[in-house]
Formats: sequence, C-alpha cells, structure tokens
Amino acid sequence: MTWKHIKRIRAHLEKEVGTVYKDWGGRIRVALAFPNTYYTGMSSLALHTVYHLFNQHPNVVCERTFWDPESLREDQPLLTYESQRPVVDTDVFAFTISFEMDYFHTVDMIRQARIPLWAEERATSSEQWPLILAGGPAVSMNPEPIAPFFDALVIGEGEEVIPDIVALLEAYRDKRLDLLHALARLPGVYVPLLHPEGTSVSRLWVRDVERMSPQTVIYTPDTEFGAMHLMEIGRGCGRGCRYCMAGYVYRPPREQPLERVLAWAQDALQYTDRIGLVSAAVSDYSRIDELAVRLREMGARISVSSMRTDPISEPLVRALAESGTRTLTIAPEAGSERLRNVISKTQQEEDLLAAVDLAERYRFPQLKLYFMVGHPTESDEDIDALIRFVLDVRQRFRRTLIINATPFVPKPHTPFQWVAMTEATEIQRRQRKIQKALSRHRVIVRADSPQWARVQGVLARGDKALARVLARLRRRTWRQFFRALEEEGLDPQYYLGEWPQDATLPWNVVDSGIKARYLIREWRLSLRGQPGKECPPQARGCLRCGVCDWAWAFREEKEHPCSSNTRSTA
Repeated sequence: MTWKHIKRIRAHLEKEVGTVYKDWGGRIRVALAFPNTYYTGMSSLALHTVYHLFNQHPNVVCERTFWDPESLREDQPLLTYESQRPVVDTDVFAFTISFEMDYFHTVDMIRQARIPLWAEERATSSEQWPLILAGGPAVSMNPEPIAPFFDALVIGEGEEVIPDIVALLEAYRDKRLDLLHALARLPGVYVPLLHPEGTSVSRLWVRDVERMSPQTVIYTPDTEFGAMHLMEIGRGCGRGCRYCMAGYVYRPPREQPLERVLAWAQDALQYTDRIGLVSAAVSDYSRIDELAVRLREMGARISVSSMRTDPISEPLVRALAESGTRTLTIAPEAGSERLRNVISKTQQEEDLLAAVDLAERYRFPQLKLYFMVGHPTESDEDIDALIRFVLDVRQRFRRTLIINATPFVPKPHTPFQWVAMTEATEIQRRQRKIQKALSRHRVIVRADSPQWARVQGVLARGDKALARVLARLRRRTWRQFFRALEEEGLDPQYYLGEWPQDATLPWNVVDSGIKARYLIREWRLSLRGQPGKECPPQARGCLRCGVCDWAWAFREEKEHPCSSNTRSTA
C-alpha cells in the first residue's frame, strides 16, 4: 500500500466528529463497506445505523471502507478507514447495499480486498477468509444476482438480527462451516450455499421503534449533506404507490414518537444546527406541523428528504424557507390524473399546484419536480399532460425550475413486478419530446439514461446467473453489460419482458410478507385506473396486504379501540 492512499483516508478522518476508534486486540473485526464513494456513503443513514449497531458491542470493532476509484486505478489493497488496515485481515466484510447499480462496485471491492470472489471457493479453501455479509433494500427485495458472492445475506431490517449475528461470531469465530449453519438457522438470514431449493426467507422488520436509533453518528463536511444531522422520523410508507420499492420493503409504516425525535435533535444541536428529517414521505409524519415549529424554536435549520402535497404542510414549508433551504422538491411522478391513479400516486393537480404556490410565496430559489417516464399504460397523451402541467407550474413559479424525467424500472415485490419495461428507444423519444417542449420555457430538463435504466431493470429482476455477468465485466458501460449477458447465453428480454403472474420468480427466495394475491389485486386495479388502499400508521387492523398480524395490528386496542371497519381482512 502507498502513503498517498493512506493520506487520502486520513484527510477525511481529520475532519470527522464522532468516529469510533477501538483496539483490535481480541475483538471481532468488522469492515463495514458502502459500495460507493466516501462522499456518497457518508450520506447514507443505513451506514451510520449499522456502524453504531456493531460498535455498541464492546467485543466488536467496526471500521468503514468505501469504493475508491483512485485506489482501484493504483491497484492498492482495500483498507479500512479508522486504522488503515487491509480488509482481508478482518473477520467480517459487511456490505450495506441500497441500489442495484452498486453491485458493480461490490465486485470491485471484494476483488480489491484480495479475497476470492465466490462464496463456494472460500468455503472449500484451507485459508481463513473474512465472512462476507450483505444487507440493505436492494438485497432485501432480490438478493439473487449477487448471492453467489456472499456467505450470508440479511433480508430486512438489520436492527432485528445484528446482535444475534455478533453472538454467533463470538461462538464460532474459527469454525466457518459451523458458523454458516448457525447463521442459516437465524430468522431473516439467507445463506445461499446451504439454502434449501424452493424455500423462502422471511423479511425482518422492527416492531418496537424504541429499538431503532437511525441517526447520524459521524459528522463530516465531505458529503452531500455536509455537517447535517440526519434522523429517520418514520420508516415505511403506507401510501401504496405501485412502482415504489421503498413502500413495500419497509412495510408496515412506523413512526418515531415526537418527543424522542426532539430529544435526538436537542443532542445533535451540540454539533450542528442543521437537522435533516428522513422518511419515505416526511410530510406524512402525523405531527409534522408541530415538529417543524418546535425544531425552529430550538434554533434548528431543517431539511427534508421528500414530501407529499396531499395535503401540503405549510408550517413545514415555512420552516424550510426560514432554514435557508434553496430547493423545494415534490414528486408528481406522472403528468395526468389518469396515470397517477394507475400508479396509485393519488395527488390531485390542485394539491400539487398549491405546493408550487407555496414555493413561490416563500421565494425558494429553486423548485424541482420528479417524474417517471415509461409507466405501465403510459401514452403520448400522458406525456402531453405532463408538459401542460409543467408549463402551468412555470407560470406560477418565477425562479429556477428543474424537472427529472427518470425511466420507470419495475421492481420485485411491488404490484408492477410482472410488467414489461418500456423499450429504451421509446423512453428516449418521450424524454426528447419533454425536453423540446419545455427547454424553450426556461425549464431545466434532466433525463436519466434509458439504457442504464435497462441495466438496472435486469439487475432488479435478475437471478443467480447474473453473478457470472457481474464477475465477467471489467469495463463498465451499458453496451459491455449487454455484451456480457450475450456471452453468458442470457437474454435481456427474459428479465425485462412481461412475466406471467403464475411464474416462479427469482425473488421468491424472499418472503416479503405481502400476499401475492394482494399484489395481483393491486395490478388489476391499476389496469382499471383505480388507486389502491392506504395504510398510514394510525390505520390499525387492516390486515389487507399480509405484512401485519393480529398481535401488531391490535397491540394498542385496549388503550385506543379500533373502529369496527378496521377489522376487515379483505
């Protein structure tokens, strides 16, 4: 390893507050990997949460490592940050993977660590290699494309299982095969080498929010959010948008109590006055108005990850403006009410425009609108409606207006998991139509690559055969990816085309808790242009989708009796 490589790491460490340093002597050594840059990884609340969960155990030392293109080019071994030691010298190499596109970096990091890529090769080796684990949203929805690389994968929320994994690491530290068998017996842990064919692993989710403490633990200016303190005020979303992976991977929706969130903020104000509220839809937090007002009274400057407009929270918008937030972001996702009903993003145009009017009233320098292109049943009429809507917004909002036109990618365990992905040429045609119509009206149009979206679609709905493709790739272009598919004898249309609803799906290895008949019913409602049912945290006892059971749904019935219509199991 070179001093230049170590110097880059130490330059980051010098700016950090909250970093945990422990002696390695006698402890279980964990390298926590985020398969993207330091700048991106340190913006991930998942990384902070898992780092804290491991390091709260006195017998564990957990250090971070990131994908670093410079050290890759220099052919340097992968190092941990805190002590700059080789990852290959640790006991556990644990990845948190949020996005399918980071699978490429995951392969890079395993190779850069000088560790055999395939789990089977490590299992039969006489050498003692680190145990390689993974978790995160992408893994929890469909682990199969990367399963052959990993000894074990956590399906669901790590808070539920990390203490049990640590206990097994202590018990079977030098007995790899015994450890794999013990991990395979843990709920929510998928051990590909030992997994019985045709069975599934149930997704873990945390029932007691008091066990969750998802907030920033290390502050650094070298990240997208600077020295902001991020805290998750709610997990999951009950809106039921049919395209949304997050809305299904984190069911049921759960909220942190207001007083607990305020206590987190009070502690964070010792380090920074910038507080970032994180949730699938921050404005759906049941006490968001009060939270926004009280945070401002405490002197906090507020940012949010996302917000709905039905209804819009004016106290939150006002707090954001007072905090100096430069961009207000809303996500109509589709331009026509018909298509918003199809995808079950049931925001009315008047709600969306009310949010735009607030952005103008509070003089936000920038307004950003997120749309998807290529939704099921989308037509040119829907694209025309999108253009008309944005032009209406342009009339109301005088400053910088940006729209994102992102290709729709069908995701596992959603009602759209069976649908075909729109061809890249057609998505590109629609994106160009939007660009041509809006750019002359001073609207900045950003359009993600349809070709790369198809790569994401293959990875999202892939099987174990894709591991060979990921292992084969050395140059990362979308053309090289599809060439590698062809060389492995794989047809991209198999992954991107329509799937029969009775097909055996690669991601059936995961039991998300959501009943297949519920997803089929939602898909059929979408074809009729009808939105689905919602499950906000206060709607206890619906039991529709299958994730909740009676113990969860009616756990507070004595204190807060449910009305009779909440007991429907339809």
